[in-house]
Amino acid sequence: QRFADKGLMAHGLAHLHSGWAVEKAVTGEEARVVLLRFGHDYDPECMLMDELLLESSHTLESSCRIYLVDIKEVPDFSQQYDLYDPCTLMFFYRGRHLQLELGLGDRYKITWPVGGAKELIDIVEAVRRGAQQGRDLIVAT
Repeated sequence: QRFADKGLMAHGLAHLHSGWAVEKAVTGEEARVVLLRFGHDYDPECMLMDELLLESSHTLESSCRIYLVDIKEVPDFSQQYDLYDPCTLMFFYRGRHLQLELGLGDRYKITWPVGGAKELIDIVEAVRRGAQQGRDLIVAT
């Protein structure tokens, strides 16, 4: 897709460089879940998360589109989504922001280190199933 910079930064994952590109990515995908990683490319937590995202990306490519958004470069959503943690994952489906219940409190985003590629894949698959069933709140414990 022409609004994403593929493979030029942070482990070969697609970067979005503007608020417009983020909006297009979220609203333009009809079939797959969109996972946005907000944070700083140089932050150690984000670097670890990016490695997990890259490791999982091939398995998830048919069900999930993954994008990286550096919140220093694209601050447009920082206030709207309270993006104050070093690394944040958020999920969208057909333009809707999905809420998650993972048994850990926050329903709008993941702000903690995910335990590994398998856990990330399991979360994304649960999100995809819930989103395709039309759920606004997805329970994945």
